[in-house]
Formats: sequence, C-alpha cells, structure tokens
Amino acid sequence: MKITVTTSDLAGVDSAFLALPFSSGELEKEAAPRLAALGIDAQVLKDFKAEAGEIVVSYGESGKCSASRVALLGLGETVTLDDWRKAARSFASRAVEMKIESIAVDFSGIEVLVVTIGQSVATLVAAFVEGCYGGSYRFDRLKSGKLDKKESGESSKGICELLLRVTAGAVAKSEEGAAEGRIVGACQKMARDLVNLPGNYLQAVDIAKAAEDSGKTYGYEVTVFHKHEIEALGMGGLLAVNKGSHYPPTFIILEYKPKEKAKNVVALVGKGVTFDSGGISLKPSENMGEMKSDMSGAASVLGAIEAAARLRLPVHIIGLIPATDNMPGPTAQRPGDVITTYSGITVEVGNTDAEGRLILADALTYGKEKYQPDVIIDIATLTGACIVALGYSVAGFFSNNDKLADAIFQAGEHSGEKVWRLPLWDLYAEQIKSDVADVNNTGGRGAGTVTAAKFLEKFIDGHKNWAHIDIAGPSFAPKGAGKVNGGTGFGVSLLLEVLKKLA
Repeated sequence: MKITVTTSDLAGVDSAFLALPFSSGELEKEAAPRLAALGIDAQVLKDFKAEAGEIVVSYGESGKCSASRVALLGLGETVTLDDWRKAARSFASRAVEMKIESIAVDFSGIEVLVVTIGQSVATLVAAFVEGCYGGSYRFDRLKSGKLDKKESGESSKGICELLLRVTAGAVAKSEEGAAEGRIVGACQKMARDLVNLPGNYLQAVDIAKAAEDSGKTYGYEVTVFHKHEIEALGMGGLLAVNKGSHYPPTFIILEYKPKEKAKNVVALVGKGVTFDSGGISLKPSENMGEMKSDMSGAASVLGAIEAAARLRLPVHIIGLIPATDNMPGPTAQRPGDVITTYSGITVEVGNTDAEGRLILADALTYGKEKYQPDVIIDIATLTGACIVALGYSVAGFFSNNDKLADAIFQAGEHSGEKVWRLPLWDLYAEQIKSDVADVNNTGGRGAGTVTAAKFLEKFIDGHKNWAHIDIAGPSFAPKGAGKVNGGTGFGVSLLLEVLKKLA
C-alpha cells in the first residue's frame, strides 16, 4: 500500500473515496460547513449519527470536489484510540467491498484529536494506517477465480493507495506515524496469512521457511533445528506431540540484536501447532478445520520480531517457535504415556489434546537455559477454557511479576489487543499432580486456563520475570463472527508495544 501525506486543498484531493472523520460532538457546528465547501447537501447528515465506525457515503456532482465519493466517518462521542482504529477498519473495509483501490482521509482535525484522545499525531496516524491494513485484509490466495463470471477488470486488488491530508505543522509527525503503521500493518498481514493457510499448505518446515525469509530480508538471524537435532537435544515434549505425524517437527530460533547496546534481553515463545486434531484424544469434528489456527502464537512472535527489526527497536529479542502438527497416527502418543521433557521433568499425558503446553515446555526451558533473558513471554492458543472465561475479543494472561503484568496490560490498552490478568495461585498446582510422573499435562475441567499456566510455570526454572498469554479467543474469528473470518493477527501489535516498553 502506497501511503502519501499531503497538505493540498481538501476540494483538490483526487481520490476515488475521501473520508471526513467526525465525532458526534462535531456534527452540529462543523459538519454542514465542511460539506457545503465540497458541494455536498447537508441533508445527508440526517442519516449520520457519527457512531464509531459508522459510514454514510455521498456522491457529489457540483464540481467543487475532486473525490468521486465522500464518506462521513463516525468517531463516536468521546473519541478513544479504539474508536479511532474502529473507524479506520470500517472505512478500509467499505472501500474493499466497493472495489475501490485509492482512498484518502482528511486529517486536518488531528491536532484536536491529539488533545481529546491524549495521544501524539504520530501515534494516531500509525493507528489509523494499521487499522486500514486490518480493514482491507482479505485472504484469497487459494481462490482460483474460475467460478467468478465477472470480468477481471471489475475485481479489486485491494487498497493500493492511501492519501492522508494534514495541516502543514503535522506533516513530519504524520509521515513518521504512517511509516510505523505500514510496518505494523504489513507484519500483521503476514501473521494472518500464515494462520489462514490450511494444514495441507502449512507444516513446521513452512513456518521455518517463512522465518528464514523474514530474517534474511530484515536483518536478523534465524536458526532452524530439524528432527535429528531436536532428538539430540532431548526435547521430549515436542517429539511426543510429533509422534503421530507424517511431517517432521522444527524448532525455530529467531534473534534480533540492535546495533546499540540493548537494555533488556527478551525471549518470546510462540506455540506452532500447524493443525491440532487433538491426537488420540480426538477433538469433535465440528469446526475442527479452525484448528489450522493453533500456530497463531508462532505467527504473532514472528510478526512482532519482524516489526521490531524493521523499526530498529533497541531491545535484544530471542524468538523461540516449537512447531509440529498433532495427529492420531499409529505411532502417536497415548493418554497415560509418560514423557521426559528437555528440562528432565517427566510428564504424564492425561490428554493428548493438551499438546501445546508440551512443546512450549521444551522451548521455555531451552530459552531460559541458553539465553538467560531478562524477560520471558510465551503466547499461545492454549485453552478453550480461556474463551469460556473471556470470549473471543480478549486474551487471558498470567505473570509472576507485577511490573511485567502492568506493562502487558497497558500494551493491550494502547494496541487495542486487550488482555486480562488471571490468578497464578499455587493452590491450582494441586490439580496437575501426577501419581506416576512429576506432573500431569491436564488438570480437569475446572480452571483449565489456570492449570495450563501453572504447568508452564514449572518449566521456566524459577525465572522471576515471566508471562503467559492465552490468545485462544481473539486469534481467530470463527465463521459468522463478522465480515472477515479467520486469523486476526492478534498478538503482533500487543507484543510490539510490550517490546517498546521494555526497550
């Protein structure tokens, strides 16, 4: 997407679709004069309440406006950063639906919004651009087009150009924000594409290839351990989950080092289960196809590290991605099996569908042992119980450090990828005790999200600055949840904001 910042006269903005953002408080005094200057009848305001994300499209014919369509874009009553992003997504989505490839937005009032929302010009522009990337996203790479009877000229390529009209004093900061928004939006798109690829198009080696391509392009190191190396390391958790698979596992290490001395070393661990059938503890068939999204944690780690590298954040980042699918083959692990993880801790497999924590266990211990990071954060589509607790919009998280927990919560508020802290009390560890091994990988129905976190806590080797983020709900929009189903890219922006705070 080409993004241009301009100070040209509003009437002279040459675009197929021009957005005029309004809060509900601005309607009475400001909307009518601005519309009149563009030759648009103020009667259109009767159908516009300026609710966040609301759009009313007008077609001017007076010759006063170069834009062929003008959209009134609602920002809500008391405009928040979430309202601002929602408006951006709504506008971009409408443009894609209308097969419009060139859009423009009037940001002449952005300095007023700086005061209202309490964020800088650069932050607001970055958030809007990121929202445009999100709203315009469609996953259609696997469609052949052979059933489409329309002429090829009618199909849209998506949004190719975004024009931002600002005042002269806001140009520099707007360009800065646009550059960041483009990077974050592109990295979210990359993550969404990976999540949306079905299991027959994405295996562990494909995640590794995506990481290698990203590292080569954006200047960070990627090391891939293949099955024989994973066996040599003794990563029993990853190997056990992979036992039923036709495809080999990978263990991917990403390392971004800034040129200057970094204040912190941060390890990000992402679950990379490319498809989760549940293994021998087979999942119900309904909606099982959505389990291609069980590598969303891996995608968000890859997206966040690529974004950090492109933004040149002054923080040393280690990314760890254990990757495999989880299948019920003849050699698959069974309920009741006891495995030995990389840490040496033995695990009784109470349920083969509690596989994510097994591969994360190896990665957490390896990261702590090899890199001695100041902070460890793992992110995973770990439990359906988290969806029951918090729904599809909010991630649950745990931390043994209050300062880190606050940083993650504030990052969620800023990025719009909201999280809620859940308890990590020792009493929950009783549920995962085993009679035959050191620990059981499941703790029953009650508090399933918490017992999963307590399991992971046993593999950080006493690290005092760790967090676990369960993104089972917000990582994937189920069919019927909205206009665009599938991977959301949740976690990329959240982790990036945490990294900024740690930098």
